[in-house]
Amino acid sequence: QVQLVESGGGLVQAGGSLRISCEVSGRTSSSYAVAWFRQSPETERNFVAAIGGRGVGTFYSDSVKGRFTISRDNVKNTVYLQMTSLKPEDTAVYYCAAKSLTARYYDTLHIPTYDYWGQGTQVTVAS
Repeated sequence: QVQLVESGGGLVQAGGSLRISCEVSGRTSSSYAVAWFRQSPETERNFVAAIGGRGVGTFYSDSVKGRFTISRDNVKNTVYLQMTSLKPEDTAVYYCAAKSLTARYYDTLHIPTYDYWGQGTQVTVAS
């Protein structure tokens, strides 16, 4: 069993930065691929970024590429999403998710078929 707890959300001005965290606990959790998705009242749950097990490979949606950076600290069992140049359209509840997946299937990390999900953290970007 893997548990995910997000933190670090909040209110930020457009153009600002924010880092949100996902603490991943459970046996062999460092080997799991972890992704961030986001959802607003107007949208479905959309892929944001993902990182492979033990930090092998990072993947981004086109809408955040160049502005967001995903990373993981396997000592702290935490995955981070550093968000810069934030826009009002980045406003959403951000969820982290984890699953066990071999690297050859990493081209599917954007699909929300994950085994474990966190409760979400709200990010609001004011214009």
